[in-house]
Amino acid sequence: MFDIERWQEIFDTIRKNKLRTFLTGLSVASGIFILVILLGFGQGMQNGIDKEFSSDASNMIGVWTQVTTKEYKGLNPGRVIQLRDENYDFLEERHAGELEYKSPMYRVFNTSILYKNESGSYSIWGSSPDFQQLENAFMSQGRFLNFNDERQKAKVVVISNKIHRELLGSMENPIGEYLEISGLSFQIIGVYGDVGGDREEEKIYMPVSTAQGVFNGADRLNNMFFTLKPAATFEESLAESERFTEEMTTYLKQAHMVAPDDLSAINTFNTLENVQRFHNLSSGIRIFFWFVGICTIIAGIVGVSNVMLIIVKERTKEIGIRKALGAKPISVIGLILHEAIFVTAVFGFGGLIFSMGLLELLGPMVEVDYVVNPSIDFNVALITVFLLIFAGALAGFFPAYRAARIQPIIALRDE
Repeated sequence: MFDIERWQEIFDTIRKNKLRTFLTGLSVASGIFILVILLGFGQGMQNGIDKEFSSDASNMIGVWTQVTTKEYKGLNPGRVIQLRDENYDFLEERHAGELEYKSPMYRVFNTSILYKNESGSYSIWGSSPDFQQLENAFMSQGRFLNFNDERQKAKVVVISNKIHRELLGSMENPIGEYLEISGLSFQIIGVYGDVGGDREEEKIYMPVSTAQGVFNGADRLNNMFFTLKPAATFEESLAESERFTEEMTTYLKQAHMVAPDDLSAINTFNTLENVQRFHNLSSGIRIFFWFVGICTIIAGIVGVSNVMLIIVKERTKEIGIRKALGAKPISVIGLILHEAIFVTAVFGFGGLIFSMGLLELLGPMVEVDYVVNPSIDFNVALITVFLLIFAGALAGFFPAYRAARIQPIIALRDE
C-alpha cells in the first residue's frame, strides 16, 4: 500500500542532504553510464568485424605463391613458384563434392582503360563466374560473367559502379558499350557493386581464359579461391576448411617440389579462421568491458551503502523514539530500504537514459576501423538497471538491518 508519510520522510531527508544525495546518485549514474557506453562499443566492434568480413565470402579459402626459402631434392632455394591451370583443375575435380564456389584468378594491375576521350588505370581480374559469390558482389545492371564467356574466351567485361561514374559519366545504361583494353575492344555486359564500397570497386572483371590470352598469361594463375559447402555448425565448418587447406597445401608443395617445412612458397588464407580470431578477440574485450562496468557500479553501490550507514547513524535517536513508540523492525528496515532503492533507481535510470540517448545520437556517426555504430540492446540495458536496483536494495539492507537492531534505550541516549 502506498504510504505517503513515508515518502514525505524520504524527500525531507533528501532535501536536507541535497549535495550528499546528488554525489551518491552521481556515482550510481556514472556506473550505469560507463557500463552502457562500454557495452555499446563492444557491440560496435562486433558490427565493425561483421562489416569487415562482409566484403568477401565469410568461408573463403585462398592460395597464392612466392619463392622457396629451402633447398629440396637438389633444387636451390629462391625458386619462384607459379600456380597453373592444371593445379586448379586437379583441386576442382578432386574436391568436387565439397566445393560450393570456386574460381581461378589471373590479375593485371594498373591497366590503361579507354572509353572515347576518357581514360583511367584499373586492375583487370580474370576470374570465373563463381567469383561474384566469392566477392559478395551485386549486380547494378546487366549480368556477371558466365561459363560460356569463359569457354569462348569472350571479350566481355564487368565494370563497377565507381568505374561507370569515372569513365562513362552520366550515361545511364552502359550495357553494350565498348572499352579499349590493351588495344582490343571489350563489350560491357554488366555493372557491379561491392558491399566493401569504393575501395573494392577498382577492378574490372573478364573471363580468366580471356585475361590469360590477352595479357600473355598462358596457363599461369595468380590465385585460386574456394568456398566449401556449409556444415551444421561453425566448428564443423572451421574443421572442414582447415582440413581442405592442409590437403591443398600438401598437394601444391608436392606438385611444385617444395619442401614440406617451407612456409614461404605456398601461402593460404582462411577467412573462417580470421572470423574466429576476431570474434574471440571481440568476446574477450566485451568481457573486459563488463568487468570494468560492473566494478564501476559496485563502487557506486558501496557509496550508497556508506551513505545509508551515515543516515542510520544520524537518525539513531529518531529510530529509538520510533521503536519506543511501537514501530516494528520491519517498518524501520522499510524506511531505510525505500530511500536506498529510490536513489539507486532514479539515478540508475537517469544514467541509462543519458547513455542510450548518447549512443542513439552519436553511434550512427561512429565508423572507424573495426568499430561501426556502437549500440546496445534496450532489454540488456534495462535488465542491467534492475540488477543495479537490486544491488542498491542489498546496499541499503545491511544499514537498515543494523538500524532495526538498535535498542530503544541505547538509541535514546545517543548524542
